[in-house]
Amino acid sequence: MVAAETMGGMHSGHSEDLPGHVSNPGSDFMVDVLKAANIEYVAMMTSSALRGLQESIAYYGKNKAPELIICPHEEIAVGVAHGYAKMAGKPMACMVHSTVGLMHASMAIYNAWCDRVPLMVIGGNTADATKRRQGVEWIHTAVDQAAMVRDFVKFDDFPGSLQHFAESFMRAQALSMTPPMEPVLILADGELQEVPAEDPKSLKIPKMVEVSPPEGDARSVAKAAAILLAAKNPVIVVDRSARTAEGVGLLIKLAEALNAPVVDQCGRMNMPTTHYLNHTWLKAKLLRSADVILALEVGDLWGVVNTISDTPGRPSKRVAKPDVRVISISTNHLYSKSNYGDIQRYQEAELTMAADAQATMPSLIEAIRKGTTAAQATAIAARKQPMQADFLAMRNAARDAAALGWDASPISTARLSQEIWAQIKNDKWSLVSDPFYVSYWQHRLWDISEYKQFIGGSGGYGLGYGLSAAVGAALACKSEGRIAINIQPDGDLLMVPSALWTLAHHKIPLLTLMHNNRAWHQETMHLQRMGTRRDRNAESWREGTLIEEPFVDYAMMAKSMGVWAEGPISDPALLGPAIKRALAVVRSGLPALLDVVTQPR
Repeated sequence: MVAAETMGGMHSGHSEDLPGHVSNPGSDFMVDVLKAANIEYVAMMTSSALRGLQESIAYYGKNKAPELIICPHEEIAVGVAHGYAKMAGKPMACMVHSTVGLMHASMAIYNAWCDRVPLMVIGGNTADATKRRQGVEWIHTAVDQAAMVRDFVKFDDFPGSLQHFAESFMRAQALSMTPPMEPVLILADGELQEVPAEDPKSLKIPKMVEVSPPEGDARSVAKAAAILLAAKNPVIVVDRSARTAEGVGLLIKLAEALNAPVVDQCGRMNMPTTHYLNHTWLKAKLLRSADVILALEVGDLWGVVNTISDTPGRPSKRVAKPDVRVISISTNHLYSKSNYGDIQRYQEAELTMAADAQATMPSLIEAIRKGTTAAQATAIAARKQPMQADFLAMRNAARDAAALGWDASPISTARLSQEIWAQIKNDKWSLVSDPFYVSYWQHRLWDISEYKQFIGGSGGYGLGYGLSAAVGAALACKSEGRIAINIQPDGDLLMVPSALWTLAHHKIPLLTLMHNNRAWHQETMHLQRMGTRRDRNAESWREGTLIEEPFVDYAMMAKSMGVWAEGPISDPALLGPAIKRALAVVRSGLPALLDVVTQPR
């Protein structure tokens, strides 16, 4: 904005006299569309292909609702939007530069696709070849630019007019927010952005609509209720069953109506870790004895009832009873794309509902309540005390396991988790990182009871998600006064280190604690397995899996980009006081990072 005003001051006379002056560029109308769609933020790496829209957001839109969140890489921009959408419960837009920007962004888009997250991706392109400047504008355009990500977006379009842009954007947003939620892509033509809008008064922006999610039909719901009520050992398995806080409450009611244990696969915040029916860490035992499994938005149903061994030949075996009755309620049945394997191996179910689990739960709960006989009510009530006892034993076992190596150096991931918990448990907080890489200690030890206290993992397991999504989630937490906590794997950070600059530039309060095990540990375990299996040199696994020689100084890296930081910390006695200092920075409204040298998992 300042640059535009300065340039204007260099010329005598009115700006209307300048060659190429445009008083009502099409990109101004595009900003009106973004505002009508309630887009609060647009994450972006600056782009010549989107220069018209970027300038319009900054000047015409006054950089407010939407506000530009500047990212040094397109993968970061999409990751920021990914994390924001899960915390805010609505899409954020991200802009990616033409062909090369979309290539950079593709892994992050795939993460969001696998994670069932709504994203509004805006790309730049120029359809009319006669309007492209020679050189780079040709190299950065494509006949079918969306083709490179079409397998993992729900909808894409390349509008040929401003009216088309308005209608397509609103359609895309509605589709993105309809379960199964997914990313969508709209390309903004370069000429359309920059030439004057033709007859602006004739342009109309459709109203934003909310599409009701599909519910299970009454007959199937009644059958599911009857199967569950007849079960002696029902088990509920959940993955991304809760879309909102209401979904958490419904799952509690459903589980309590049956006194059925819940196994949470942690795709979202589904079941409070404090509830006596959360038996996640007793999964193997429960599945062996279950006579009915109710799967709610489970992405890998085959993996619930079977397992496959990581040995040559990959033999598989059944982990559930051969005659277990399986009920699946999921919107996964409502989409089908075959190129990428996020659909997982096929597993038949006795009863399958192509429906949204959260939307279906009220009618299922009601059917269970109405259909419960006196004898069934007695049997259900009798399950409560054993369930409570098993829950307490599970929690106590986790605490005992966490105590092992408590004073060890490098610092155990259990101690890292508990040192954080001790200082934030009375605050309004959110865990915005994937607990998979630290052995799920937060879910085993913390009291996670509210929907926004956890947002799930990456979906596609693509490195670079962690810090990027944490930035976006922390941005959403900022307006709610939540402390966002990110336990950050070192290998993931090395993919997108410049996201630290975005944190500092926009003053986004985020507490990042490095899980600095100085390795790509997932791959370390794979290489160790290969070496052992082949009777190789015991040290061969070290090649290509360790992050050392030199060790990375993450605190220095963060400081260089304007983020308060300390470390590396390897003495567990020093960790608690360091967290206290870092939290003081975050509570002041700024990001902070602690470099913690940790054990592998």
